[in-house]
Amino acid sequence: MAATDFYQTLGVDRTATAEEIQRAYRKLARTYHPDVNKDPAAERRFQDISEAYDVLSDPETRRRYDAFGPDFRQVPPDVDPDSWARATGAGTRGARRTAAGDGGDRRVWVSSGLSDEDLDFDDLLSGLFGRGGRREWGPVAGPDQEAELTLSVEDAYRGGRRTITLPGPQGSRTLEVVIPPGVVDGQRIRLGGQGGQGVGSAPPGDLYLIVRLAPHPRYRVAGRDISVDLPLAPWEAALGASVAVETPGGEAKVRVRPGTSSGKRLRLKGRGLPNTRGTPGDLFAEVRIMVPSSLTDKERDLFKELAAVSTFDPRRGR
Repeated sequence: MAATDFYQTLGVDRTATAEEIQRAYRKLARTYHPDVNKDPAAERRFQDISEAYDVLSDPETRRRYDAFGPDFRQVPPDVDPDSWARATGAGTRGARRTAAGDGGDRRVWVSSGLSDEDLDFDDLLSGLFGRGGRREWGPVAGPDQEAELTLSVEDAYRGGRRTITLPGPQGSRTLEVVIPPGVVDGQRIRLGGQGGQGVGSAPPGDLYLIVRLAPHPRYRVAGRDISVDLPLAPWEAALGASVAVETPGGEAKVRVRPGTSSGKRLRLKGRGLPNTRGTPGDLFAEVRIMVPSSLTDKERDLFKELAAVSTFDPRRGR
């Protein structure tokens, strides 16, 4: 029988970090733990998962497993990996196991090329399994969970408290969330201990709320920066003006220089989304020159007079 690959059992790469290994184990344990999954095959699967995690979660044991493969438990601690590979034909000669009930005596013979030794199979499993070969199930921490939290731009700017209701297998639950000022789209808010329930005496996991900013009729958000249209009359753009602009934090004044054209972005530093740990975003007022949809007689006469005396050609830019 081919030896089990512990990395494959947990579904991780051989380069996986300790955190990735732990996450994979917790996810699988939550699915196959006998206290949760009553399928008879789940217990065997959980044994394999637990053994793989026991080996790969310990840095020294993982190092020996990476060096010696399935034989790592039988290799003396002072053996060099290269010497072992040469002596065993590059790892092609492994341990042989006889199973009780097939006339075997539950012993393992290891042919290392260095020395022959026999080990009691039950001894090899000590610390991993209890009496009768059954795993002594330990507590398994609850899984972390995620949910989306949709906020308006104004709510994200101000922060505050929000009451949310989340569905669950045992009915919905209501939580009060503290939203820090200036949260951005995609930011995660952690609620400790509000995730999935643990098994046994293990604590529950955490709940992570992923912030999503709802589309806004006025504001466009990119990171912490906010853009807003700034409508101007032709004479305001031509002569310059001080114009009020609405921001999520209230009204602000922006200075329009004479000769400002449509598309010009006027920056209001620090008036974007706040940042409790650093520099706030900026607000950009984007100029949109508007003309009246209908003119009075006086206005029409003034525009005609302007057209007659002006040498400005917008298609040439001067």
